[in-house]
Amino acid sequence: MTARELLAVSPVIPVVVVEAPADAVPMAEALLRGGVGIIEITLRTPDALAAIAAVARILPGMRVGAGTVVTPDQVEAARAAGATFLVSPGATDALVEAALASGLPFLPGAGTVSEMLALRERGLDTLKFFPAVPSGGRSYLSAVAGPLPDLAFCPTGGITAETAAEWLALPNVGCVGGSWLTPSDAVRAGDWNRIEELARAATGLRG
Repeated sequence: MTARELLAVSPVIPVVVVEAPADAVPMAEALLRGGVGIIEITLRTPDALAAIAAVARILPGMRVGAGTVVTPDQVEAARAAGATFLVSPGATDALVEAALASGLPFLPGAGTVSEMLALRERGLDTLKFFPAVPSGGRSYLSAVAGPLPDLAFCPTGGITAETAAEWLALPNVGCVGGSWLTPSDAVRAGDWNRIEELARAATGLRG
């Protein structure tokens, strides 16, 4: 699967911070039941790689990726854990080199036109627009479509259930990233039914 094809899996890629490894699989199962077949587990906690490995092993139907990838070492660790795609908040030369060498689909973060152009020169035409709202919001990304019509984006950062549809209406947006599908209080309570309902609602965002 290519990075561009990843954007078509679900209107929303859940961006997840796993605090307890035992939560990862039931959370992913709830998302799958709701029709969301993709999850980005961010490398922000000590147990993130273990969570990726568990989901990859137990739920082959779920596309599990590693998010907040910021170093070449994390690229290799994520690949070894079973991640099927990589997401970064930004992109350095070393990080791009490692991600491309991994062979995994890669959504590098970009917040300016110059960053987008630099990534485009490396053959990367499917990007994460981050942080989406602080970087200029919908009007900025809409303007980018003029000079860079070949680029597609997954905007992430400040997008909510209420604003997601407006972002998805942009011609250069394939999906959005968001944390609202797995609210921390629902995860702590083990309220997997609520997460399933939120996932089901998210699948209806794409007309």
